Amino acid sequence: MKEILLKIKLFFQSVHFKKYARRFGIFILVLVGLLLLAYGGLSVYFNKNKTEIIAKINTRINENINGSFHIGDFQYKFLTGFPNFTLALKDVELKDHKWNTHHHTLLKAQEIEARLNVWSLLRNEVNIHKILINDADIYIYKTKDGYTNSDIFKTKKKKSPENNSKPETTIDEIDLSDVHVIIDNQLGNKLFDFDVHTLKSKVDYNGDDWSTDLFIDTQINSLAFNTVHGSFAKQKELKGTLAVSYHTDKQKIDVSTNNLKIGSDLFTIAAYFNVGKTNSLFGININTRILWSNASNLLSGNISSKLNRFDLKKPIDVNCDLKGDLNVHDDPKIVVQAVCKNNELTIPDGQIEKCSFRGIFTNNFKPKEGFNDPNSAVILTRFSGEYENIPLTIPQVVISNLEKPIATGIVSSDFDIERLNEVSSEKWIHFTEGHARANLKFQFDIVDLYINKPRFIGKVDVDNASFQYIPKNIQAVKTNIHLDFTEKALFIKQIAYKHKKNTILIDGKIDNFLNLYYDAPEKMVVNWNIYCPNIDLKQFLGVLASSQKKKASVKNNKRTTISNHLRNVIDKCIVVIDIKADKINYNKLTATNTRARVEMLNSKLVIKNGSLQTSGGNITFSSEVVPSGKNYAFSSSAQVNRVDIASFLRSFNNFGITSFNPNNIKGRLTSNANVSGFINSHGELITNSMHGKLDFTVNQGALLNFEPIMKIGKFAFPLRDVENITFSDLSGHLNMRGEQIDVNNLTISSSVLNIDVDGIYSFGRGTNLALTIPLRNSKNDAKLASKAERDAVRERGIVLHLLAVDDNGKMKIKWGKKGKETK
Repeated sequence: MKEILLKIKLFFQSVHFKKYARRFGIFILVLVGLLLLAYGGLSVYFNKNKTEIIAKINTRINENINGSFHIGDFQYKFLTGFPNFTLALKDVELKDHKWNTHHHTLLKAQEIEARLNVWSLLRNEVNIHKILINDADIYIYKTKDGYTNSDIFKTKKKKSPENNSKPETTIDEIDLSDVHVIIDNQLGNKLFDFDVHTLKSKVDYNGDDWSTDLFIDTQINSLAFNTVHGSFAKQKELKGTLAVSYHTDKQKIDVSTNNLKIGSDLFTIAAYFNVGKTNSLFGININTRILWSNASNLLSGNISSKLNRFDLKKPIDVNCDLKGDLNVHDDPKIVVQAVCKNNELTIPDGQIEKCSFRGIFTNNFKPKEGFNDPNSAVILTRFSGEYENIPLTIPQVVISNLEKPIATGIVSSDFDIERLNEVSSEKWIHFTEGHARANLKFQFDIVDLYINKPRFIGKVDVDNASFQYIPKNIQAVKTNIHLDFTEKALFIKQIAYKHKKNTILIDGKIDNFLNLYYDAPEKMVVNWNIYCPNIDLKQFLGVLASSQKKKASVKNNKRTTISNHLRNVIDKCIVVIDIKADKINYNKLTATNTRARVEMLNSKLVIKNGSLQTSGGNITFSSEVVPSGKNYAFSSSAQVNRVDIASFLRSFNNFGITSFNPNNIKGRLTSNANVSGFINSHGELITNSMHGKLDFTVNQGALLNFEPIMKIGKFAFPLRDVENITFSDLSGHLNMRGEQIDVNNLTISSSVLNIDVDGIYSFGRGTNLALTIPLRNSKNDAKLASKAERDAVRERGIVLHLLAVDDNGKMKIKWGKKGKETK
């Protein structure tokens, strides 16, 4: 290596090299001198022939235009564009012959450089090699009747054979710098407006055909194919190289480009434009990979205003095809196709995770109905994703009529229902296990781009669902639900509900479900058929609201979600339940063969036509239960027929009576009752809250080991069996007033003695009962044939008048009549 460097050094230092270097330097100096002489000669030539050259330029231009061409000044630029001759035209204006009508100047330029071929000039010919336009405005205007100011250029006449040898004037290169270009098509209602920073084009000719690679750096002010709807790519930078070619026989311009930069994204574009007088069709095809927001902002305002309400986190593959007529007012036909894979879709109603689909937008959904919003549609195929953690699969969804959008399609889903816990921010229901499957045809309106009133036809199946309904503290375990949505009704089939001791089998129907659900939930009637092999009634009362409804604060910007709308419907709808129960437990009451109709409206529970068998008899009843603070207010009418009185009293905790217990009495109770009162949150009767009337009769009755009677009997009736008193008649009329009961005509006809009771019995203080007790032995009264005979002998002999009064919360027996108390 060192030897090579040494040889090179010695070569440059040799006499031979220095000799040739000196000659080469002289050659360069001579060449520069000749060039200077040549350009000096050209300058002399220009100054000498300036008038003639300008006249020839004007002649050339005016030969080819219908209008006026004006040059404010001109000059020769020394050495610029060598070896061509560069002429700079100042303050250039080009107007068509109808300028006075429309006042749009076709060309107004501060400077235009025309580089002319030197050898042609020497032959007394003007051939323009290159045009450079700087600081200019170009306004191409087409009137509504089809006239355009670009028609200033005359149609070339075909050469005669004898003139074929005469060359035409051609422009090989065109450069633009800081040129504002407007194409205003009033006939087609289109406006294209560009600020061209730089444009460079070198044209290759093939006869009358030509082609060029056009480099452009411009800003798009307007690319409006319909000015009513706005511009595509508004205020976006456009930069890149376009392959442009013109075919004379087809009168068609073809354009193609790769990696054309529009804004911050790269595009592949293929386009054509027919420029014949009778054919102005065009087509543009665009391919790119782009963010949704960037793509939306490239579209016209009527489209982007809608698409901007959506977003995709990752870029998508997009192909856009536009076809139209430059002389037609309507929008072009637009077809946009997109491919989205594993993306995050934001919609006005929320977000869809893991989103994939193939999408098509068209503004010509139904052929022959025009290119417009009412005939526009978005078609999504193979859509999948997770909406609020719920997986969705939609083979195809069509969103048609973008003026009043309607979406139709089929949706299916298969998921563990614990995912539903994330659907609502308001924690009103919590799922712990279960699985759901759904397959539904759907249709819904889109109002302001929000889903509105979705309607479904199809099936939803839920298996082994366990959940807690938090507002009412209802818990369900292993519940199965099968829903069948039809156009006329919602059928609820085969619901199996299990909770603690309760087992409930349910089916039901909601007529006109789809309309009432959204428009009038308070008119919705849910008809349930419930069969209960076993139910605890106190737990069943949890179906009612346990507290008063609170008015939620209204936030104007907060939209109603699917979750809180469902909760609102549950609160407002009317529920009618036909119940059949084999066994019902309430406290110590056990009832069988129960039938009833239950209606629930606004947390009120109404029971109609109820019947049950219990304590060896039967009861028919109707009731109404309404939440009242922490308790439940009830009103009830009941007919009790021959129930075992002891068992019945035990079932209701002896109605709060403490002076005797159910073990003290036996017999068959028949009664009619119309009462109201309160039940606490545990389903226990609040005894001192009861109001109403109760008529009762006890047959085959007996009073066993009743201490107050036994105390008196030991002294007053030592020979009578006061521990086991049987009754031939035990009946009365009670008027309940909360803590106190008015006892009217309580008649006791027994084997020991007869007693008539009137007055007030109190669960607290204030008991004041008048007892009329004939002392005669009534043991054989039951053998008398008629009531008249029994009444005739009832008060024979000595009659005691006693008072049962309150003594510091205990009952005290003393002498006296009602109103005439004796101490």
